Amino acid sequence: MKPGYLLAGPFAAVIFGLGIVLLPLWIPGYDQVRQTVSEIGMAGSPMKAPFSLMLFAVALCMLIFGWALGRACLREGHSPLAGYLVACMAICAAGIGLFPYPAAPHSFFGMSELIGYQAPLALAITWRLNPRATRLVRLSWLMGALMWISIALNLAVLDRGGSLWAHERPFYGLVQRSLFAVFFLWCAAAGAILFAAARRRLRPGRITLAARS
Repeated sequence: MKPGYLLAGPFAAVIFGLGIVLLPLWIPGYDQVRQTVSEIGMAGSPMKAPFSLMLFAVALCMLIFGWALGRACLREGHSPLAGYLVACMAICAAGIGLFPYPAAPHSFFGMSELIGYQAPLALAITWRLNPRATRLVRLSWLMGALMWISIALNLAVLDRGGSLWAHERPFYGLVQRSLFAVFFLWCAAAGAILFAAARRRLRPGRITLAARS
C-alpha cells in the first residue's frame, strides 16, 4: 500500500470544510449558525449541483482512506473495523449527495452516518493494547468521546418539544456541524499520523522519534 493513500483522510476534511464554508456564500440569506449543512444543497438551492459534486469528491476520498486505514489496521495485527466504518461514511456521503434534502433517502443516509461516526471509537478499542500507537489511540479515545457528546446534542432534534431542543434551535446549524468537525478532524489527524509513520517505516506510536539516519 502506498502511504499517500492515507492522506485521503486529510483531503476529505479539507474538501468538506471548504465546501460547507464557501458554498453558502452564493445562497442569499443562508445562515450558517441556524441552518443545517443539508440545506446548502437542498432541492431548489442554487448550490445543489456543486454541493453534490463536493460530497461525491468527499465520498471518494473517504473510500480510499477507509481502504488504506483498513490495510494499516491489518498490518498492525488489528481488526480493520475502523476502516470499514470510514468506508460506510463514504457510502452515506454519496447517498446524501445523490438524494438532496428533503428527499426521503436523504434522511436515511443522514441517519446512517451514525454508524460511520463510530470509527474513532472502533480504532481506539481495537488498537488500545498496541504500545507503539499511544498517540493515535489517545487521539481516537478523545475524538470518540467528543463524537458521542455531539451525537447526544444532535439527537435533541428528535424531541422538538423538549427543553434541550428549545435551547439548541437558534444555533442548531453549529450543533450539527460539530458532528462533522469531530469526525473529519479525526480523519485528518489519524491519516497524517499513519502517513508519517509509514513514510518513516516506523509503527504509529513512534512517529515522534527522530527519523533513522
